[in-house]
Amino acid sequence: MLAIRHVTGYAAVGAAVLALTLAGCGGGGGGSGGGTSSTPSGGSTQSSGSAQSGTTGSATSMLTTANVAKLGTVVTDGKGYVLYRFDADSANPTKVSCYNTCATVWPAATTQGNVTTKGIDKSLVSTVKRTDGGTQITLAGWPLYRYSKDDAPKEPYGQGVDGTWFAVTPSGAKITTPASTAPTPTSSSTSTGGGGY
Repeated sequence: MLAIRHVTGYAAVGAAVLALTLAGCGGGGGGSGGGTSSTPSGGSTQSSGSAQSGTTGSATSMLTTANVAKLGTVVTDGKGYVLYRFDADSANPTKVSCYNTCATVWPAATTQGNVTTKGIDKSLVSTVKRTDGGTQITLAGWPLYRYSKDDAPKEPYGQGVDGTWFAVTPSGAKITTPASTAPTPTSSSTSTGGGGY
């Protein structure tokens, strides 16, 4: 009976260590994976690369705008959460490069149907097929993401993370102003390189 308790205790400690290790792997870093391409104005989507396992993101059916202190007008999802773009992606052609652990920290803004807009030119909105199976929303060709540490609407904690993640204007441009509410990144919460873990 005592031996069983010891084995169970070791298993629990091992699971906790594994969870902490995975959490520390990528505060913001990029992920590798197959690229995808799309036309930014609602045309057909095209996918390349091998299938990846991973998260399919955070589903939304609406893009809107919000005024966020220090940043100005930013694009948000239908629940008011700030959306970001990633410098390792590209807009022409559209390419997604955040998969695996990166996509856990930065869930793709995905949709399962039509996307409605409020305060954003509908012709700039499109989608791209991710190699992990989701359909990601794009703005001016840039794939959009949420940040997992933004736990309330209009919180821009992802602004400027790793110098590669930025909130987006309604035209799809990145906002480079630092957010006053963003926590200072620490070496344990940031990543300096790509790689889908």
